[in-house]
Amino acid sequence: MKIIVDQDKCVASGQCVSSAPDVFDQREEDGIVVLLNDNPPAELADGVRQAAALCPALVITIVE
Repeated sequence: MKIIVDQDKCVASGQCVSSAPDVFDQREEDGIVVLLNDNPPAELADGVRQAAALCPALVITIVE
């Protein structure tokens, strides 16, 4: 699993961090998504998929 995020379109909702805190974080100054791990282990896959589904701006792309 490879993860790509588009920070330019992020609306800083934080849904990704709630779903997969080991993979996503937010910048302190504006809340924009920060990708902590672009190739997470299999045990984090469900949280990453949930984060992508819940993202209101659809900025998370998963490549299987």
